[in-house]
Amino acid sequence: MLLLINISFTKDCAMELSSFDFLKQQDLPAGALYMIATPIGNLGDITLRALHVLNSVDGIACEDTRHSAPLLQHFGIHKKCVALHEHNEIAGAQNIIQHLSQNERWAYISDAGTPGVSDPGARLVNAVQKSGFRVIPIPGASAVSSAISASGSVMLPSEGRFQFLGFWPNKAKERGVLIQDIRTSSKASIFFESPHQIRDTLITLSKELEPGRQVLVGRELTKKFEQLVTLTAAAIPEWLEKAESLRGEFIILVAGRQASVDEVPEHPALLLWANALSPYLGSKEIAAVLAQALGLSKKEAYQVALDAKAKSEGQ
Repeated sequence: MLLLINISFTKDCAMELSSFDFLKQQDLPAGALYMIATPIGNLGDITLRALHVLNSVDGIACEDTRHSAPLLQHFGIHKKCVALHEHNEIAGAQNIIQHLSQNERWAYISDAGTPGVSDPGARLVNAVQKSGFRVIPIPGASAVSSAISASGSVMLPSEGRFQFLGFWPNKAKERGVLIQDIRTSSKASIFFESPHQIRDTLITLSKELEPGRQVLVGRELTKKFEQLVTLTAAAIPEWLEKAESLRGEFIILVAGRQASVDEVPEHPALLLWANALSPYLGSKEIAAVLAQALGLSKKEAYQVALDAKAKSEGQ
């Protein structure tokens, strides 16, 4: 079933799109689960493909049926809906599998964004795949990709590489581990935070990171009061004092650590050097080159050379 959408360009001019042939180009196999991304704040971010699939399935599993009802009603989608959330995901997955075994199509949507990304969905997908049924992703709006696309200098040091850390943990021990990871990682680090903890979390980052490390704070992405600000770790306390609002949903990007000019590469990078030299030189010669070129001690350089030789001989 294709959608009927009216798009008004002016008061006097409207264009009616009653068919989208490009949506027919991809199959909608039966007996499959469709993981559908929904808007994270702006209904305009729903994709035509998501609407097409939601209109085509036999039923929709929702993280919260009460939360999803307004979205579905807004677009005139009337399907059987069942609740499937973190507390019933295992049992709910078996219900979905039963429907798929009857050659039905089912969709899963979380409250906002992409299912399985800091939302329920992973256990459902695992159970469905283990039962031999297809899982088909329908992409859409993402706070992570939205923030990255507007991060500019924050992502430059890591050349586009990043690690997604999910929601910032509540336990102090877990926070300590993540802070150490963020501090030492050459990748940009990205995580979500609640309005209740955002002040404390940002203050912690300002204390734990070197003063010049860049941080992007995103608030209420895609929503009416969206805010994006890039600042250094040292400037965080002053920004917090002047912040007009700390309400809403936050996403934080921390730039990756920049290696100093005289910093010795990590072991995996050293192995790449040694592996490249291994076909032409012996272990002692490789060690001598590494020590001279990279400033390693003779002992460190020789151990890297031995590791490279052992890896080469083991292949």
